[in-house]
Amino acid sequence: MLCKQASIPMESLSSFLSPTPLNFSSHKLSPMVASATTFSSLSFASMPSQHQRTSTPKRTSKPTKTLSPTIPTPTISTTTTTTTTLPPKKVLVPIGFGTEEMEAVIIVDVLRRAGADVTVASVEPQLQIEASSGSKLVADTSISTCSDQVFDLVALPGGMPGSARLRDCEVLQKIMSKQAEEKRLYGAICAAPAVTLKPWGLLKKKQTTCHPAFMDKLPTFWAVKSSIQVSGELTTSRGPGTTFEFSLSLVEQLFGESIAKEVGQGLLVSSADDNLTKEEFNKVEWSVDHTPRVLIPVANGSEAIEVVTIADILRRAKVDVIIASLEKSVQILASQGTKIVADKLIGDAAESIYDIIILPGGTAGAERIHKSKILKKLIKEQDSAGRIYGAVCSSPTVLQRQGLLKDKRATAHPSVVDTLTKVVDGAKVVIDGKLITSRGLATVVDFALTIVGKLFGYGRARSVAEGLVFEYPRS
Repeated sequence: MLCKQASIPMESLSSFLSPTPLNFSSHKLSPMVASATTFSSLSFASMPSQHQRTSTPKRTSKPTKTLSPTIPTPTISTTTTTTTTLPPKKVLVPIGFGTEEMEAVIIVDVLRRAGADVTVASVEPQLQIEASSGSKLVADTSISTCSDQVFDLVALPGGMPGSARLRDCEVLQKIMSKQAEEKRLYGAICAAPAVTLKPWGLLKKKQTTCHPAFMDKLPTFWAVKSSIQVSGELTTSRGPGTTFEFSLSLVEQLFGESIAKEVGQGLLVSSADDNLTKEEFNKVEWSVDHTPRVLIPVANGSEAIEVVTIADILRRAKVDVIIASLEKSVQILASQGTKIVADKLIGDAAESIYDIIILPGGTAGAERIHKSKILKKLIKEQDSAGRIYGAVCSSPTVLQRQGLLKDKRATAHPSVVDTLTKVVDGAKVVIDGKLITSRGLATVVDFALTIVGKLFGYGRARSVAEGLVFEYPRS
């Protein structure tokens, strides 16, 4: 049974969340309450971190601990203890044409890191969808296969027209309505609270937030301008720039505070006092007299968050981004089981010249990147020609092994940073001439916005950050 899709009445707002218009003809088919505010009177810029919660019992499930048997005297035999293993928490993340890719991938990645059994389900007739900024994702299954399942959490990514595609899926509406009726967790981010949940009647008497462009669509006396709003079983959030916080809030509700903290630290999510975004050495201009072209090579095991986030942000800034597969197929299996379809194979992509080449991380992916003879030749030519190149997470070690970090300052993921020769401590992003590196994962938002700023100037970078609802430095 496929989702029955109705017309989408909110195209006039979709430009804020869908930088690259999609052609549907080719597809088959907290307490402080703010009054609703029109888009023109709101700043897109992220509010100071606010995680508001209405009064409600905490819904957590702590991991079970195995207790060692007690042996009072040597004459007493050891008692065998029985360990009860709880089934994994089941989570549903539906996607459709125009879903915001950063939101979808980050939600899935974070919840899987926490130990959740996450199902990505397409509301379209096919499993492969093109997201709002052009990334191609492949779902695990069709939404119709999920109709009789029970989920501990259903989390809706936003984006336009993705949120409308979710809204018009009758199967998903029934799943969500049952989820709310049975008081199980559900959440939505960006446009989805206003565009998807509100028409289904699932925001009644719930304090809610959403993307600033859609705040005026929320019920007036229940709209809240917070980054995260937890109201009973419902959790809502503002946009791509708040997705890590949103996802970690969901982890906390499913698994407890300690697990959420552990996952957040692993993702390099910044603390409130971590303000050092970048350091730059040997400053040179990066601007070009044409539309910048960027190559992002990917392989099985590449870090999905990094690939999708960098591509999404650069495309929002009107950069021509090519994702190229190093595998025999354009479809790769990225970290945490996320399936991404590249734009080209690396052999075809190598026929062009790029202003920037960016290597994503992921331990297994970085090793495959290092072994690619075609890519190794491309990066060496990039360096010899004086063009820009960069790497994040574990991939700065690839540049080092190929002799491309000689006498250059850089940073990398904490697990590998000690292998570099000239490390800059503390900064999320390090620029040295025409080399740019980052610690990876949650820091790649800063990494990508830094590239936008270097190519186009501060104004363009800040504009993109506002659309993301990401707090960007004012100077």
